[in-house]
Amino acid sequence: MRVVLAEDLFLLRDGLVRMLEAYDFEIAAAVETGPELARALAELEPDVAVVDVRLPPTHTDEGLQCALQARRDRPGLPVLVLSQHVEQLYARELLADGTGGVGYLLKDRVFDAEQFVDAVRRVAAGGTAMDPQVIQQLLSRRAGGGQPLGRLTPRELEVLELMAQGRSNAAIATQLVVTERAIAKHTSNIFAKLGLEVSDDDNRRVLAVLAYLDRDR
Repeated sequence: MRVVLAEDLFLLRDGLVRMLEAYDFEIAAAVETGPELARALAELEPDVAVVDVRLPPTHTDEGLQCALQARRDRPGLPVLVLSQHVEQLYARELLADGTGGVGYLLKDRVFDAEQFVDAVRRVAAGGTAMDPQVIQQLLSRRAGGGQPLGRLTPRELEVLELMAQGRSNAAIATQLVVTERAIAKHTSNIFAKLGLEVSDDDNRRVLAVLAYLDRDR
């Protein structure tokens, strides 16, 4: 699996390269600036891009903008974003097309190599890998008022958050210590309240929820 990596801090970039190579990823390019990332994504056509949001020269949103442009040029290009903070606007824009293959992790909440590698592989396969804090902020933006999310019960919001992280019904049931049948009932209620068609495909249903969360920006 070929990876283009963008991180401006040398030690972190070098550490990510060594870790990914240890898990049999091929590093097609490891860059530190926005222009370098744009060229690498355009010329190398990687299987997945792992990018920091803020890169030189301005340290604002170069990484995200390069990734978004690359996804416009190559729809569905898998992108995993690493950030120090929850950037709601960036997360929402990344999720906007609903095509999948997206992730958003917070650097200080990645606790081990297997967790990170699993996220890279999941995104490369077209799935999602969202940090719970990112999901919570997206949910909180939608919950309340006259929004449909305001009609969900606290338990349904909890299930929705776990669904949006990419969890299966079985995984959600294990975490919440309930039966899988109970989770299936919650998910049916969630889709009914949100006006979304129920799907047995976990990835598609997560993308549908994320697409819904991104509507009416």
